[in-house]
Amino acid sequence: MTQTPHEPAEGPTTTGSVAPNRPLDPDLDAAGADRLGPDGVDPAPQEGKVGFGRQVVAAIKEIAIVVGLALVLSLLIKTFLFQAFWIPSGSMENTLVKDDRVIVTKLIPGPFDLQRGDIVVFEDPGPADHKWLSGVPSTTSTVGGPLHGLLVFVGLLPEESENHLIKRVIGLPGDHVQADGTEGPVKVNGVAIDETPYIKPGNYPSQGKAFDIVVPKDCVWVMGDHRAESSDSRFHDDGTGRTGCVPMDKIVGRALVIVWPLDHVTWLGKPDTTFAKVPAPNSTPAPAATSGTSGNSGNSPAPPFGTATKRAS
Repeated sequence: MTQTPHEPAEGPTTTGSVAPNRPLDPDLDAAGADRLGPDGVDPAPQEGKVGFGRQVVAAIKEIAIVVGLALVLSLLIKTFLFQAFWIPSGSMENTLVKDDRVIVTKLIPGPFDLQRGDIVVFEDPGPADHKWLSGVPSTTSTVGGPLHGLLVFVGLLPEESENHLIKRVIGLPGDHVQADGTEGPVKVNGVAIDETPYIKPGNYPSQGKAFDIVVPKDCVWVMGDHRAESSDSRFHDDGTGRTGCVPMDKIVGRALVIVWPLDHVTWLGKPDTTFAKVPAPNSTPAPAATSGTSGNSGNSPAPPFGTATKRAS
């Protein structure tokens, strides 16, 4: 049969050549063929070498961002929520001992009120010429080496500044706090309190120092659990309560928990029964002393400071 001019012949047509730049391997799919270069060579290995360098740079950037965010978050937590402090002395024994690390919440005082029995960290409330920590030897940690200061600043290491102390709140604003200076108990608003749950064994509640004061407005009366080694409100007051009490605005926060060393980990709660029967104060708190008033005036000399100090740094 004669074929018409425009009708292709049946069967395959062989030309003796292949299309340029097409894969010869029949197992390559269309996508694989498209990856070949104009000379038929796969450029993927060369691109892989460049891609590895880019991955390293991207990984470094990602790590830097994560570390930066972590530092910022740590700083915010330290500034507004929680802060770690190092205990360099024995004035709160046996509740806290030297080299303990504690976590302090900054929500108390603030959104939540202080209560009698709370353990608080506060800035030295004394005037410039009579700081509570005057003469106390400097004790600092060297953990972190040259980065120590930065790690403390962002909150990754405990605060150890030289102007912080840690004590227990005994009297709130308006409370009448008194002791006869003998072996008798401390009284708050006329009620004798039992401090045996936390006072160091062998110590007496007032440890030879008599006092009888009404806590001024916006202040607290504080005492260390190791009464024989704590130069606290008792030894910085002028007999009126105005120079021995700690202003609320000096309080950093309430100690919540011992976190280091691990065998000391303890929740620092309040004694359940010590202040349970103490009534509300009957008197209106008097204004606190001005910042220029020197504590410890009159005949109440502060005892000499030894190595067992009161700082919570």
